[in-house]
Amino acid sequence: MTQMKKISYLVLRKNGGLTPTTLSLCPGFIMFPQALRLSRLFTQARCNSWGTRIRMNSGFLQANVVILHKDLADDFEAFCHANGSPLPLLYRSQAGEWGCPPLAANADIRTDCPQYCVFENGVLTNKVVDLLAYTTQLQDMVSFYLGCSFSFERALEKAGVPVRNVEQGRNVSMFRTAQTCKRVGRFECPLVVTMRPVPLDKLDLVAQCTHLIPQAHGGPVHIGDPAILGIQDVSRPEYGEPVESCPGDVPVFWACGVTGVEAVQSSKPALAFTHSPGCMFVTDKEDTATSPLTVKPSECPVTFHISQNPLHFSMASKATVQQIRQLEEIAVEDPGQRGIRALFVQDELVKSCLSLSHASTVLITTGFPTHFMHDPPEETDGPPGAIAMAAMLQALGKQVVVVTDQRALEMNHRIVQDAVEKGVIKTAVPLLSFQGTGSEAAIHFLCHDGDPEKPRYDHLVAIERSGRASDGNYYNMRMINIKHLVDPIDDLFTAASSIPGMSTTGIGDGGNELGMGKVKDLVTAHMPNGSIIACDVAADYAITTGVSNWGGYAVASGLYLLNCCPIHRCV
Repeated sequence: MTQMKKISYLVLRKNGGLTPTTLSLCPGFIMFPQALRLSRLFTQARCNSWGTRIRMNSGFLQANVVILHKDLADDFEAFCHANGSPLPLLYRSQAGEWGCPPLAANADIRTDCPQYCVFENGVLTNKVVDLLAYTTQLQDMVSFYLGCSFSFERALEKAGVPVRNVEQGRNVSMFRTAQTCKRVGRFECPLVVTMRPVPLDKLDLVAQCTHLIPQAHGGPVHIGDPAILGIQDVSRPEYGEPVESCPGDVPVFWACGVTGVEAVQSSKPALAFTHSPGCMFVTDKEDTATSPLTVKPSECPVTFHISQNPLHFSMASKATVQQIRQLEEIAVEDPGQRGIRALFVQDELVKSCLSLSHASTVLITTGFPTHFMHDPPEETDGPPGAIAMAAMLQALGKQVVVVTDQRALEMNHRIVQDAVEKGVIKTAVPLLSFQGTGSEAAIHFLCHDGDPEKPRYDHLVAIERSGRASDGNYYNMRMINIKHLVDPIDDLFTAASSIPGMSTTGIGDGGNELGMGKVKDLVTAHMPNGSIIACDVAADYAITTGVSNWGGYAVASGLYLLNCCPIHRCV
């Protein structure tokens, strides 16, 4: 114990425990957990804002608590291991054991939480300040101590991150999500998360600080729009209190140990106890954390803004991001010496791969009939890259559909069948064509019943696909108009920009490909005949390459790297 903590503890002992008066005798002190557990004022102030503020600033690891009959203990322990982010298991007691020696000295779980919930057959029947009346039943029960996000709040404050719930003297907001935990035995329930508003420029720091504390849930599980988690109103949390955001704040969500409360409710044991949400067990272990500056790149998260509507940020490790950036550099090599490097924008590949990794259904389009005098007129650049992306997306469990020109359906069908027969892709990819005109037809193609709230696809990818120029025509690099060979698939990308949750990627090697409208000014300034051939239709991400197929291979490789990144798999 440090000298300050010794003095603080003695002052509290001598003056009758934790009171506003004794706190004033210990300026700048960090509450010693044994004193916190012994304090009778703590009993009186159980879950008011003053008690909450003390617990949040205790300086020691805090724990959620679930107490179940010993017959359910093995299944619940397995449930914790299967869902380690919301339920990081710190200690499992023996049946009838009141203490938790690895976590705290002289602890008594019957009295050491500020408030307890009593559940009978999964129904909350009472809230009590101790469990002494249940001592007989507790002889056959096992206590589980689970990590708590309060434990990382001091680390955030030390790093200069404002913690809004602490600033406002409120319990953190906790929400039931639409995501389901992995089932074990009787235990199955929705994931519960905490939400803290974080300034935009602090997102990387927050992710890095909390990722280093896995015993307190680790890094965020989501950054951005609450609706992506199925949370409709952040002003109405299921547990805790509403916390107000400041201008420029972004909602950040962490897995929460109150998931254990939901597990108790759904499993309906005859009798069970939990801590009351926000009223934690305080351990004797200090909540120290490693500085983000000393962490290995493979363990250091980096955040990227991948969508504005809905707002969505994703994460990957610095090491993984660097690997994808290396792919990006390889793909932009310029064998044709077109000067394609002038169109390059760093991290378009990273952000496209991050966005695709969150998608469930992806629509891919390809086909550039530059050889207009031949039959078929398509060049070979594009379809191989499309197949490579489809193969990786299928391997990741995503649905893939290809849309192409009506006249090219048979050719693409043969390509897909060949890929299946050779084992390149698992199953045949559905092939579609789009020949509608205007935004209404495009929205009906992209959305069920033409309803933008019911999109069929999460992400559209164009690879070496003819792109519409500002005059409405389609040009190859020699300025030959090939509009008569091209269906208006550009309309799908234009319509997608107005559909919430639908993102787009364009891959090209000349600036006249669909999606490269994002870098139209650069195409006009640097590419031969750029003012005429430049595509006018922008994608959210424009991946510039020396050969478009290389871009498809880079996307497939980037998705693989993200799938191998533990930090990315958490979000």
